[in-house]
Amino acid sequence: MRSIWNGAISFGLVSIPIKLMNATESHSISFRQIHLDDGGRIRYRKVCELEDTEVETSEIGKAYEEADGTLIPITDEDLAALPLPTARTIEIVAFVPADRIDPLQMDTAYYLSANGVPATKPYVLLREALKRSQKVAVAKFALRGRERLGMLRVVDDVIAMHGLLWPDEIRATDDVAPDDGVTVREKELDLADALMDTLGGVDLDTLHDDYREAVEELITAKAEGHEAPAAPEEKDGGKVLDLMAALEKSVSAAKQSRGADGEGDGDAEVHPLPAGRSGSRRSARTAPKEVGGKKSTSTAKKTTAKKTAAKATAKTATKTATKRTPARKATTKSTSKSTTKTAAKTSAGSSAKSSASSTGSRTAAKKTAAAKKTPAKKTTAARKKASA
Repeated sequence: MRSIWNGAISFGLVSIPIKLMNATESHSISFRQIHLDDGGRIRYRKVCELEDTEVETSEIGKAYEEADGTLIPITDEDLAALPLPTARTIEIVAFVPADRIDPLQMDTAYYLSANGVPATKPYVLLREALKRSQKVAVAKFALRGRERLGMLRVVDDVIAMHGLLWPDEIRATDDVAPDDGVTVREKELDLADALMDTLGGVDLDTLHDDYREAVEELITAKAEGHEAPAAPEEKDGGKVLDLMAALEKSVSAAKQSRGADGEGDGDAEVHPLPAGRSGSRRSARTAPKEVGGKKSTSTAKKTTAKKTAAKATAKTATKTATKRTPARKATTKSTSKSTTKTAAKTSAGSSAKSSASSTGSRTAAKKTAAAKKTPAKKTTAARKKASA
């Protein structure tokens, strides 16, 4: 890379010779002005107003124009003799955290390269100090006729410098902000968050200039004598009729786009907003919640728990039945034996009782017969005494 400025970094009492190079380059397509009638080039010539003749670049100098039109010549020697320490030096004035720098202040970026072998050691020292402190250096330097602010930071293994605008060059936002009377509902914020989550992140290296590519295709087509590419259809936009509907459509379009790219995982949860409160209550009671088209996790967990409990119960019942089978067999055997013994005893007892009852009945019959005969004898004896 070609250096555009040579100087030194002033780091306390340490001076680091460096070369300044542009860190960025423009890829924009430039056009020339032509005469529409014949296509001739339009050129600007540098002409002296007093002599009305064209002059060369070597004959041109600088001058400051006052309000009345008076020109005060300023030479390069005058500028080089200015009593400024930043004329050929990048003077570091402070070290601050990177978040203290407002991105609005950032301007052109440059790379700083060590100029010569003696500059290597102090250059590496400053680079490693910036890395370890996790801070950036604020510096002042003079370039192209003016003193500027700069921010030094480490990019890979190189010290880079961003030109900074002075604080008074940043305009206030008082006349730009919208009216304070506008309010945003929580549902609208939720949809905006869902759209942000759906769009997700992006790799900046994959982004490119579509406009420049379209211009290049147009130039190529016209150079080869082909028709210019047709303009794409304009998308509906520019009018915000219903913010909620626009957000919902944006979320749906983003989901479809992610699905086509194979990046549909991790889409945000979006619930359609009902027209009234009653509809929202009914839908909340009847419709189960879904996330990304999948069933609720709690239902899946309950079903799994039920299946697991059923399997565990079946296994336990099988083991218990296996353990109880020998006991049941032993119990059956003992029960049959005791039943046999009891039946034998019962039959013996019933036989004894039946024999005893038969004997008792015979004895009672004899007594009854004897009792009947006794009164008869007494009656006969009484009659014989009376006749006598």
